[in-house]
Amino acid sequence: MDYRRTYVRDLFKLAPRTQTSAYGWVKTRRDSKGISFVQLSDGSCFKDLQVVVNEGVLSADVLRQITTGACVRFDGEIVESPAAGQAVELLATGAEIYGAADPEKYPLQKKGATMEFLREISHLRVRGNTFGAVFRVRAQAAFAIHKFFYDRGFHYIHTPIITASDCEGAGAMFAVSTALESAGHENPAYQLKTKDPAEDFFGKPAFLTVSGQLEGETMALGLTNIYTFGPTFRAENSSTSRHLAEFWMVEPEMAFCDLEGNMNCAEEFLKEVIGHILENSAADLEFFNQRIEPELLKTLNHVVERPFERLTYTEAIKMLEGSGETFEYPVFWGADLQSEHERWLTEVKVGRPVILTDYPKEIKAFYMRENEDGKTVRAMDVLAPRIGEIIGGSQREERLDVLERKIQEFGLPLEPYWWYLDLRRYGSAPHAGFGLGFERLLMYVTGMKNIRDVIPYHRTPGNAEF
Repeated sequence: MDYRRTYVRDLFKLAPRTQTSAYGWVKTRRDSKGISFVQLSDGSCFKDLQVVVNEGVLSADVLRQITTGACVRFDGEIVESPAAGQAVELLATGAEIYGAADPEKYPLQKKGATMEFLREISHLRVRGNTFGAVFRVRAQAAFAIHKFFYDRGFHYIHTPIITASDCEGAGAMFAVSTALESAGHENPAYQLKTKDPAEDFFGKPAFLTVSGQLEGETMALGLTNIYTFGPTFRAENSSTSRHLAEFWMVEPEMAFCDLEGNMNCAEEFLKEVIGHILENSAADLEFFNQRIEPELLKTLNHVVERPFERLTYTEAIKMLEGSGETFEYPVFWGADLQSEHERWLTEVKVGRPVILTDYPKEIKAFYMRENEDGKTVRAMDVLAPRIGEIIGGSQREERLDVLERKIQEFGLPLEPYWWYLDLRRYGSAPHAGFGLGFERLLMYVTGMKNIRDVIPYHRTPGNAEF
C-alpha cells in the first residue's frame, strides 16, 4: 500500500472496465436478491462509492464482516451505474477486511444522532457526512489562509504558546506549572508543591497564550508584514455555543499600515478565503446549504461579490437607537455591542458585512491607538450576518508615552511589557493588525451552530476527554 494510490474521489473519474481497488470504511450494506450494495467512504470527498457484490463472489465469512464501521479494501472493476446520482460504481471481484466492527455496538449508525451525542464520540464522528464535510472545509480554509498571505509576501511566524504577559488584559489565562506532586495513591489528584512562582520552571508566573499579537508586532517591526496561525487559550468559564477554551487564531501584523490599510486587508482576506472555499469545497457546501443552513451559498456569494459597509461606532449607535427595536441589552454610547446589535446591523440595516471603527477607548484593549479626540481608539471589528463579530483589529499605539499611560490605566504592571515598550523606544513605526478566530470563520462558512462542532476535539469547561 502507498499513499499515492487511487482514492474514492479519483474513482469517479475512471472509465468503465478499469480494474482498481477502493479502500475505506463501510457506511451501510444493503442485501437484495443475491446482491449486496455497500456504501464506502474514505473521507477524500463527500460522495460515497457504491460497491456491488454479487452472490458467491466473496466467502460467507468475509461478507459477514462487511458491516457498518468495518474497514475494507475492495478489488474490482469500474462499471456504469444504473442508480441515480452516480455515473459509475465498483463491481467487486474480491475484498480484504482490515478491521471489523460489531454492528450491534458500533456507535455511529446511519440513523440520525444528535450533535450532543456526536460530541461524545468525537473520535468517530468524522466518518459521518456532516463532520467529514466540516473537516474537509477546515482543511481547505487553512490552505486558503496560508495562500492569501504567501501570495502577498507575508512571513509566517510561530509565536510562543507559553507567555508571561497578558495581551488582552483580561486575566482569563491558564497557568503553566511543573511544581506538581501526587496527592497519594489513594487520591490520584495533583497539588502544588509550592505557591511561589520564583521556584517554578520559568522563575516567574507563566501562562498559555491568549494571543500571539504582541510577539507578532515585534516581528513585523523588522520584517514588515507577518502573520501567525496557531492555538490560543482562554480560561473563560463559558459554555455558550460561541466559546472554546482552546481555539486557533489568525493574526497578521503590518508595519507602515494604518486603520484604513488594516480594513482593506481584512476585507480582501475574507473575500479571498471564502471564495477559495466556494470554489474548492462545492459538494460539502451544498450539503450544508441543504441540511444545515438554508441560503448559506447565497450569503457566502454575497460576501465575495459585494463591498463591505464601513461605519464608525458612533454612527452604528445612532442607527441602533433609532431602530425601533427592543433589544435585550440597552444601546448607548459607550456600551460594548452585543451579538443582537451586530446581527441587526448586518442582517436588517445593511444586509452585508459591516466594518465598525473608532470605538470608545474604555471597551477596547490597551494597545489600540488613541484618536485625537481622547475618547476613541482606532479599532475595527468586521461583523458578518448570522454570526456577528468575525474579525477584531486595530492600528496599534506606536507612541511610547501614550502606551505606558494606557497600560497603567488598565491596571497592568509595566515591567512584564518592557520588551514590548522597547519597540516604541527604538525605531517605532505606525503599524496595524487584526485577529480572526479560525473556528468562528468555519461556523460562518459551514452554517454549523455550535463552535464545538468545527474543531476536532473541543476544550470547554469540564471537557477534555479526548
